[in-house]
Amino acid sequence: MKLSVVIPVYNEEGNLRPLHARISAVAAAHADDHEMIFVDDGSTDGSLAVIRELRRDDPHVRFVSFSRNFGHEIATTAGLDHAGGDAVVLIDADLQDPPEVIPQMLERWQAGAHVVYAQRRRRPGESGFKRLSAFLFYRTINLLSNVDIPVDTGDFRLMDRRVVEAVCKCRENPRFIRGLVSWVGFRQEALRYDRDERHAGETKYGLAKLLRLSAEAICGFSLFPLRAVLWLGGAITLISLLVSLVLVVRALFAPALADAQAFTACAMFFLGGVGLVALGVVGLYVGHIYGQSQHRPLYVVDTSGGWEDARPACSSDPALLNFDIARGWSVPPDSSEPTAVSTHPPAD
Repeated sequence: MKLSVVIPVYNEEGNLRPLHARISAVAAAHADDHEMIFVDDGSTDGSLAVIRELRRDDPHVRFVSFSRNFGHEIATTAGLDHAGGDAVVLIDADLQDPPEVIPQMLERWQAGAHVVYAQRRRRPGESGFKRLSAFLFYRTINLLSNVDIPVDTGDFRLMDRRVVEAVCKCRENPRFIRGLVSWVGFRQEALRYDRDERHAGETKYGLAKLLRLSAEAICGFSLFPLRAVLWLGGAITLISLLVSLVLVVRALFAPALADAQAFTACAMFFLGGVGLVALGVVGLYVGHIYGQSQHRPLYVVDTSGGWEDARPACSSDPALLNFDIARGWSVPPDSSEPTAVSTHPPAD
């Protein structure tokens, strides 16, 4: 059994060495073979240099480094694209998710589960506001989404090979990996665990990023906002008709009480605000459609290492590859210069 561990990295220089040591100990004891795939998402600290050092000392380490910061969800996607294990574990680099939970995931997987997602019992070291925002985020997404996305779960999970291949076929952008994993189905089980405090550095998910992720997740897995605007428009129309009827009656039987100018001004401001909200919601969906129509690659690789003896797992289908291979270019390991390669089979 081969285990792949995918680790998105953005400015996590202080966490990478202890994370590597802990994953190595777990993988060596519970897998026949393993690989650690670090995806450097355009880090501006020394993260890439540390990853290169780990690669030199450990042949199980492989890495992909982006040409710029493409975001956590895209970095996770790149790791899945390149993972070749029978079981693939997603884990963040901040050491809040303990690698020592992986053996329990493997036990569930060997017992028949296709996805084992880690569900948090405790979140030590986080502020009350952070816990409250996370609580509301998961329950709002689950309430509005048309798929069942487990609450209190991050990206920390184990996926069977079939699940990884199914997720890799989904190339929409913006992306919400947790939603995609739920959408593909298969047998999914929760594994309760206690989260640790961040080992070093600061969280990369502030309120603004959390709100943006919420909007992308809702738009990607639910039509509720569009339906809500439709319902709101219908309700306003009905209320307007009723109020108009009341005003007509008052004008006929109590002219002194009629104040048409004030009512007209309030109605204009109210309907104008509703119209702007409706346009914003529709515009968000249209923006997603526009982004998809551009057919841009999800990410661009600047440099990589550890692939001398293997191609990325999705390389059999050029449509699923990153920019370099899909365009007929491959970045050699430990190099920033692209080299042309053919995506066609050799001639007889």
